[in-house]
Amino acid sequence: VHEGVPQGVALDIQQSASLFRFDTRVTGDTDPAAMRGSDLVIITAGFPRKPGMSRSDVLEANLGIIDGIVDNMLDYAPDAMLMMVTNPVDVLTWHAFTRTGWPRERVFGQSGALDTARMTAFIALETGYSVKDISALVLGGHGDAMVPLPRFTDISGINIEHFLDAEKIEQIAERTRQGAGELLPLQHRTHAYASLAAAIAAMVDAIGHNRRRILPCVAVLDGEYGQKSLAMGVPAVLDERGLTGIIELKLDASEKAEFRKSADMVHSDISNLPA
Repeated sequence: VHEGVPQGVALDIQQSASLFRFDTRVTGDTDPAAMRGSDLVIITAGFPRKPGMSRSDVLEANLGIIDGIVDNMLDYAPDAMLMMVTNPVDVLTWHAFTRTGWPRERVFGQSGALDTARMTAFIALETGYSVKDISALVLGGHGDAMVPLPRFTDISGINIEHFLDAEKIEQIAERTRQGAGELLPLQHRTHAYASLAAAIAAMVDAIGHNRRRILPCVAVLDGEYGQKSLAMGVPAVLDERGLTGIIELKLDASEKAEFRKSADMVHSDISNLPA
């Protein structure tokens, strides 16, 4: 919305072309018409939360911003896919899905890829093993009730419980839930940058190159995991058509309870959306 800022960011990225070996032409604009004909629109705009605020606290402030962008998408990019990043991402993904009326394959959000990356990093720091060999999984809403799943986390195929005791695993899970909250006061910024950008890039790569990757994403649920009328983090398939599949895991009783608790919090926030 500030003239010169998107142009400057685009030029900064363009100047890295020789270092990252790309020939893409990067442009920036303040005119929403610039998105005309886009295949994928990624929404990151909004009022960031401040230290001490929850993601839900910024819902009311960000609704108007999101509505304006979504309405411009309907005008200029009616055939695009929409990736929501703005918080509270679960609620705003659902809101965008209902506002557009598009199929759920075309409207999804980023959170699980970042949450899972954080959990993976914390495991590597704790165990000393290469992050390249660690596979983790985080489901649920992108908030304090997200659901790290140690049972589906391993190092080179060996379950994490072989390397860490239950207390240490729970400490890592809690640090994952508080990942953004740990960052904010340290860097005196309002949100993550590098890790968030990398998570978005991984999702874009999966879509742009039709990789059919399984990544945790905010997906609109229609009965999966016993949930309807909401969007939240689950393992999903990303390819050139968008979010084309949801992997429904067989959760145990404890995991199901945590997932339901997380879903209840997302439902609560959705209930605060204007009619």
